Amino acid sequence: MPRIVTRLVTQSRNKRRVNVHLDDAYAFSLADTLAATLFVGQALDEATIAQLIAQDTYQRGMDKALRLIARRPRSQHEIDEALRRADFPPPVRERILARLHEMDYLDDKHFARWWVENRTTFNPRSLGALRQELRQKGVAGPIIDEVLADLDDAELALAAGRKRAYRWQHLAQDAFEKKMVGYLQRRGFSFPLARQVAQTLWEGWKAED
Repeated sequence: MPRIVTRLVTQSRNKRRVNVHLDDAYAFSLADTLAATLFVGQALDEATIAQLIAQDTYQRGMDKALRLIARRPRSQHEIDEALRRADFPPPVRERILARLHEMDYLDDKHFARWWVENRTTFNPRSLGALRQELRQKGVAGPIIDEVLADLDDAELALAAGRKRAYRWQHLAQDAFEKKMVGYLQRRGFSFPLARQVAQTLWEGWKAED
């Protein structure tokens, strides 16, 4: 039996959402764009109601995914997990992910390259640490291998050390090396490599003096 739209009320806390009342009782809410297709007195059968709710669920999920992507690139796994935690069902998540791929908003290889470049520029990590982070983001092994193929742990460690060394250049050699080794180890570099980099940086300053 059809149900009748008796009220359409814009939510006070979210002006882009509209509460739909059927037969004088609250039934569900919709985005204002979807609610604009309805009018008081309209008869809705169960199939139409289900379709409206499904369209709204998809659009809410898409909006959430696009907001996340607008902040920074994301892996497919990150978007899927965010939608799962927000209780979007698997079919909706799959549809959203497929659409994002069509729009070129999701590309794990592009994401992995961005992640590595961002890390090496602003917050250096070892190859092992980068690999682990990308795995946690759900990036596939072959993509990780490809993205990290041209990087070298020794070069990464030296670049990381140079970014931090100026803070400790006033220290004695032992104190400088201790701080540098600890800093590099916390970023995933091995003790022998960290110690070698610390000595190289110290010796470089001495040579300049």
